[in-house]
Amino acid sequence: MVRPTIIHKSPAQLRVPPNLTKLDAERSRFSWAAARAELTELPGGGLNIAHNAVTRHARGPGRDHVAFRFLSGDGVRELTYGELESLTNRFANVLGGLGVGRGDAVYVLAGRIPELYLAVLGSLKIGTPVSPLFAAFGPDPIATRINLGSGTVLVTTTSLYLKKVARIRDRVPSLRHVLVVPDEPDEPLPPGTSDLPALLAAASDDVAVVPTRPDDLALLHFTSGTTGTPKGAMHVHEAALTHWVTGRYALDLHPDDVFWCTADPGWVTGTSYGIIAPLLHGVTSIVDEADFDSERWYRILSEQHVTVWYTAPTAIRMLMKAGPAPALARTRPDLRLIASVGEPLNPEAVWWGQEVLGLPIHDNWWQTETGGIMIANTPASDIKPGSMGRPLPGVEAAVVQRSDVGLTFLPDATEGELALRKGWPSMFRGYLNEPDRYARCFSGDWYLTGDLVERDADGYFWFVGRADDVIKSAGHLIGPFEVESVLMEHPAVAEAGVIGKPDEMAGEVVKAFVSLKQGFVADDALRLDILGHARRKLGAAVAPKEIAFLEALPRTRSGKIMRRLLKARELGLPEGDTSTMEGGAS
Repeated sequence: MVRPTIIHKSPAQLRVPPNLTKLDAERSRFSWAAARAELTELPGGGLNIAHNAVTRHARGPGRDHVAFRFLSGDGVRELTYGELESLTNRFANVLGGLGVGRGDAVYVLAGRIPELYLAVLGSLKIGTPVSPLFAAFGPDPIATRINLGSGTVLVTTTSLYLKKVARIRDRVPSLRHVLVVPDEPDEPLPPGTSDLPALLAAASDDVAVVPTRPDDLALLHFTSGTTGTPKGAMHVHEAALTHWVTGRYALDLHPDDVFWCTADPGWVTGTSYGIIAPLLHGVTSIVDEADFDSERWYRILSEQHVTVWYTAPTAIRMLMKAGPAPALARTRPDLRLIASVGEPLNPEAVWWGQEVLGLPIHDNWWQTETGGIMIANTPASDIKPGSMGRPLPGVEAAVVQRSDVGLTFLPDATEGELALRKGWPSMFRGYLNEPDRYARCFSGDWYLTGDLVERDADGYFWFVGRADDVIKSAGHLIGPFEVESVLMEHPAVAEAGVIGKPDEMAGEVVKAFVSLKQGFVADDALRLDILGHARRKLGAAVAPKEIAFLEALPRTRSGKIMRRLLKARELGLPEGDTSTMEGGAS
C-alpha cells in the first residue's frame, strides 16, 4: 500500500472548530503577556497553579462540572470542581496543622488514586512544592529522590509504605511525616505514620490564600541521565501559562471535553497534562487506576465518551501488537483527537491510527526540562508522519551546532542540536543543588536540548536521536529513529530499538533489537526477511547488520526505549541508573 507523505488537514474536516487554525498567524501575534490575562491573579498580583486549576472554576459557573472521573475495581468516583476545591483545601489545612508550608517539600508515592491528586493540588495551594513519584519505584530510588529534595512529607498507601518505605525510613532524615491511605477499611496503621483520610475528615475546608509569586518553586520532577544520580528539574507556578496555552493549542481542549491522559503523574506528562492543563481548561479528566489492557482501554474510550486522548508511543505500539480486532469491536463516535508523547512516533503508528482508529495520531515533542509541549502536530495542520511537528506559539526553536566559541545556527535539511530560546514560562529554573549542571544546558539565550533534529523547508522538525545515540558507521551518521521507523513497517515487528555496536572495520555497525507481534515466530527465516526489508528501505550503509529478538524491549515508565540499556547489555557495560525503567529495582 502506497501512502502519501502528508496527511492533509483543514478546519472544515474537524467536527469541532479547533482553537488554532492558522499556526503561522497565531505565532506572529502571540505574546505570553496576553496569555497571562487568561489566568486569574491572586490578591496582590501573585500566581498559583492550584488557584487557577481549581478555585477559579469552583467559584464560578463550573462549580458542579465534573473535574475527575476515577475508574477502579470498586467502580466510578466523580469529583466536581466544587468538591475538589473543598478536599484540596482540607489537604492544605492538614499540612498547615503539621507545621508544613513554604520551604518544605511534599512527595507523593501512590497509584492513580484520588488522594494523589488532592495532595498535589493541596500542596500547591499553600506554596509547598510537590514531587509525584512512580509507585513502581523501588526503595533505593525513593530514598534517593526524597533525600535530593529534602522531602518533609510523604503521602503513600499502607501497602507501599510497608513494602518500600519502611525499610528506608531511617535513610531519609528530612522526612518528618508519612500520611498513608489505607488499602482496606479498618486495617492497622503502620507505626510512625498518620491516617490521611481521618486527617482530611477532621480538617477545615476553608483555607487562606498563600500569595505565591510566579517564580516560586511549585513542582520537582526527576529525570535520569545516562550516569550518576537523577536530576531534579525545578518548575515554578508560572508554568501554568504554558500548561494553559498548550492545552488550548496542541490538545485543542474545549469546555465540554472528556479528556484522558494515560500517563502516570510520576512522569512529568502525568502532572502537566494529567492534572494541571485539563483543570486549567475546566474539562473532565478520566483517571484509570488499572494497568494497560487493550480491551479495557477501548472500552474506556467508548463508554466514557472520551473526546481527546493523550497517550504514549509504547501504548500505541501495544495496541498495534494486539491487532485491529479489539479496536473494531467498539465504536468511538466522540473521539476527535489523539495525541502522543514520550518518544518519536513512527510513521507506521500515525497511519495505523488513521486506518484502524479512524484518526491520525498527532505526535508532539517536549522534555521534563521544558515543562510543557514545545513542538506539535496541531489539530488543523497537515501531518507529516514521523515528524515532531512545528513550534507552538510562544516557542522559538532552532537547529544549532555547539563549539567553544558559541553556537552556529544551521540551515534547513541539516542535522544539528535542537535549541529553544529562553522565555517560555514552564522552562525549568534549575537542577536541584546542581547549578553548574544547569548552566551547561544553556548557551547565551538558548537552551540546548541534547536532541538531534533536522528542520525541513516547511518548518517541520524531525527527530534524529539523542546526541549520544547517533551511530557513526563508515563515515555515515545514522539516526536510530530512522532505522527503527523502517523496521516498524515490517508486518512482524511490534517494537524496535537500535544501537551502534563497535566494529573494527567500520567503527560501528547498526544492531537492532525487535519484539514481534502476536502470531510471528522468531527464527532465522524471519530475521533474514526483516534484514532484507531494512536493506531495501535504507540501503546497505544504513540498514542493520544484526537483528536480535527480544520478548520485550527495556523502556522507561514514560515509554522511551532505553537504547543505553540495550547497548550496555550488549557490550557488558555498567547499566547505570535504571530507576525509571519499567519493572525497575524494587
